[in-house]
Amino acid sequence: METAIRENLNHPGELEKLYRSDKKSFEKSFFAIYPDIADLPMADIWKARLAYNDPNNAKWKVDRKDIFYLIVSCLLAALFMKIPLWFGFDPETYAFYMRNTGIIVFLGLSTYAFFTKSRLNLRNLIITLLVYVLAALYVNLLPTAKGSDSVILAYIHLPLFLWCLYGVVFINFDLKERSKRIDYLKYNGDLAILTLLILIGGGVLTAVTIGLFSAIDLNIEKFYMENIAIVGLVASPIVATYIIRNFPAITDKLAPIIARIFSPLVLVTLLIYLIFMIVIGKDPYNDRDFLLIFNLMLLGVMAIVVFSVTGTSTHEKQRFNEWILFMLSLLTLVVDLVALSAIIYRVGEFGFTPNRTAVLGSNLLIFVHLVLITIDLFKVVRKGKKMKIVEQTIVKYLPLYTAWTLLVTFLFPVIFGWK
Repeated sequence: METAIRENLNHPGELEKLYRSDKKSFEKSFFAIYPDIADLPMADIWKARLAYNDPNNAKWKVDRKDIFYLIVSCLLAALFMKIPLWFGFDPETYAFYMRNTGIIVFLGLSTYAFFTKSRLNLRNLIITLLVYVLAALYVNLLPTAKGSDSVILAYIHLPLFLWCLYGVVFINFDLKERSKRIDYLKYNGDLAILTLLILIGGGVLTAVTIGLFSAIDLNIEKFYMENIAIVGLVASPIVATYIIRNFPAITDKLAPIIARIFSPLVLVTLLIYLIFMIVIGKDPYNDRDFLLIFNLMLLGVMAIVVFSVTGTSTHEKQRFNEWILFMLSLLTLVVDLVALSAIIYRVGEFGFTPNRTAVLGSNLLIFVHLVLITIDLFKVVRKGKKMKIVEQTIVKYLPLYTAWTLLVTFLFPVIFGWK
């Protein structure tokens, strides 16, 4: 059966005949060879179908080799996080975790991604390792960020650039196939949900463990935080990735449910917030801290819009959800306009600084992107277009965000100075 499945991966009709001829044998054989064919679109389709049809048969999907790769990837990330303890320097003084946590997390994720590919491309591996090494050298050679806005911005934007790099690894360096970019965005939505759930569970376990040992007069808090909690923190997204990869029956249902619940809630909350902002008279033009919060809110709502679009596009058409997303994108556009006008006003009054330039550039990028998304959502709700057109608009824009993170990370310290 395994040979027959391999030979007919490009023939959907023949696969269907094989499945119907002996469902149990087909399922067992398919999951036995899945690690070798995981990069093929047909393999993902059948994996999702089999998991959906028989979620209780998950035992076939637990592969010992995959578990081994998971453990190795988590240990690699954990070892790098322990560097300050091994070499005996204060991580806070050197800002070790601020500089390196993003690199370590994405290196662990990239390692697991390379391990689980059916074929290892040596060229892609070398390019990826080289980028990580150069990124680590660069961020650790930067001066301490005290008093330097451009250096702090480099610390913040480097993980965003590495997120883009990991996306390239995730899609197997296939930059021309936009559907794979959509898969990456969907994966990120699932990853955010599962990682959060794992961290919540880990937080509860930490509190219970420390509390139990305290009850018998043993103070393990320092040891636990240095050796277990910090390891769990960097390992959680890798574990979440393992779950997404091996248990699609669980993750495929999370995104659309959460998107349908939270999109209306975010819309109502944002509308009420803007009304109260006007009533109270809060002014983002002269209140720097409020403008910062305003921009963080904008980024959060933008993420909700993207997540909701990618999380529901493959499911049946729902008019209510489409209208909610359209109204949410319109309201987010209003928020971005207010933020943009406030930033332009502050630049005109006080001149360019690293922070103002970075916020201005990111808001301009988001504004243009939001306009394009809103136009497409209008076509969806008024002209009956499919949500796929919104997805295409989202993924076409991703290279611009990558370019911007590169600019802020590597050129801002040069343009504005290190101090």
